[in-house]
Amino acid sequence: MYVMFILMAASLTASLIFLGAYIWSVRSGQFDDKYTPSVRMLFDDKKRPKKTEPDEISGANDEEKS
Repeated sequence: MYVMFILMAASLTASLIFLGAYIWSVRSGQFDDKYTPSVRMLFDDKKRPKKTEPDEISGANDEEKS
C-alpha cells in the first residue's frame, strides 16, 4: 500500500517539473519564431504528384484497350 503513495508522489513531482519547464520555456520565448513568417512567401510550395486511376496502375484495363 505504501508503494502506491510513493508512486503517486513521484508522478506528481515529475508532472510538476514538466509543467514548470513548459511554462519557463514559453515565458523565455522558446516558441517565438520571428524569422520564418517573414520569409515564408519566398519558399516554393511542395508540388503534389498527380493522382492516377487505380486501373492504370494495376493494368487491369489492358485487355480492353488492345
